[in-house]
Amino acid sequence: MADEQANQPVFQIQRIYLKDVSLEQPNSPQILLEQGQPNVDVNLNLSANPFADGLYEVAITATVTTKLGDKVVFLVEAKEAGIFEMRNIPEDQMQPILAIACPQIVYPYLRAVVADIITRAGFPPVHLTEVNFQAMYEQQRAQAGHA
Repeated sequence: MADEQANQPVFQIQRIYLKDVSLEQPNSPQILLEQGQPNVDVNLNLSANPFADGLYEVAITATVTTKLGDKVVFLVEAKEAGIFEMRNIPEDQMQPILAIACPQIVYPYLRAVVADIITRAGFPPVHLTEVNFQAMYEQQRAQAGHA
């Protein structure tokens, strides 16, 4: 009985945390008086790394750059991470868990942080769109297969 339990798959969230955040307003205060529709560019980056026996850190970094013409209004970079315990999970299931399930858990926290930082900086919040991590994973696999 104890052996059966020892071999059971384990997937647990140990912690979700803000790993890094920065805000820059290089052209303030002058740019705050300019009128126009700003251009918002969002870039996401995902990383997943083992760091101890059965423990993985999955982190998502969002870089939000807002420009008015060629001048930066603000630049926000936030990195939200989670520590996940995973044991006795078949090898073929690990990559999808790290690339789909874990980011789906971490991403809502990142969205909240980005919107909050931008609001605290005195701007209307930028709400990051929902991300289909499964579609991203499948697209990356398809590209790797054709490379």
